[in-house]
Amino acid sequence: MANRSAVLAIINPLSGTTSVEQKALLQDALMRRADALDYAPEVVLTTHPGHATELAAEAVGRGVNRVLAIGGDGTINETAQALRRSATALGIVPIGSGNGLARHLGVPLNPMKAIERALTGRPVVIDSGEINEHPFFCTAGLGFEAYVAHAFAQQPVRGLPTYIRTAFRSFWEYKAQPFVLDDQERKLFSLTFANAGQFGNNAWMAPTANIADGRLEQCEISPFPMQAAGMLTWRLFNKTLDHSTYWRGHSITKAVAEVKGPLLIHADGEPITIPTGRAEVRVLPGSLLVIL
Repeated sequence: MANRSAVLAIINPLSGTTSVEQKALLQDALMRRADALDYAPEVVLTTHPGHATELAAEAVGRGVNRVLAIGGDGTINETAQALRRSATALGIVPIGSGNGLARHLGVPLNPMKAIERALTGRPVVIDSGEINEHPFFCTAGLGFEAYVAHAFAQQPVRGLPTYIRTAFRSFWEYKAQPFVLDDQERKLFSLTFANAGQFGNNAWMAPTANIADGRLEQCEISPFPMQAAGMLTWRLFNKTLDHSTYWRGHSITKAVAEVKGPLLIHADGEPITIPTGRAEVRVLPGSLLVIL
């Protein structure tokens, strides 16, 4: 009898608001369905930051064809980091609060349906990006969105309601700042480098982004009056932000952004501080296989 193909599922037990009991049911369903499809399934729960990257890298090393990330955007980012430029494909089972990459790619948000897609779908090639040495697959950014990411990371409770409260409070605290962007100084409210079109929860910063065109979308929001905030928010969720006079965007393959002093950034929502104040961004075309 031929050896069965291995499939590894990496579960973040802390992701999103899914309970421990619900994650256990997902794990059981995954094992049974994978076995029925003649895979040799293995499930591992992460125990520390970076663990998903370690597990995925080990799977690549032993020739596993499919690695499933069961978690939020952070877990998917950690897993995908190790799969770039390899023959191992990423299966996404989104159980986070934003699920930006999954939404952009049309991955089912129902975990059971996502498991079925990850086990039976076919690999397709997408791009990824890097901001300094930090990979991202959805968006990376500076300014207001990075400020929110850092504030959200300090909250004791995750989930969408907490994120909304944090973003609302941050809006009143944050002040637009000057950036030197490709040797030109600009004062911006936010600066996004988008591989996918949205942050998550259908908040579309780059409505026309193509995740497989070998380019990133550089999206700038200029300072705006308080009375424009409501319309900008409506456009963000209505996929028409690029129609606003405060939005400016174009396609790039690389960029450099600088500030005086330490620079707050995020990569797929994960907060990072760059002590030098200099962020170098580039696209890595066709660098990841994703199962769709």
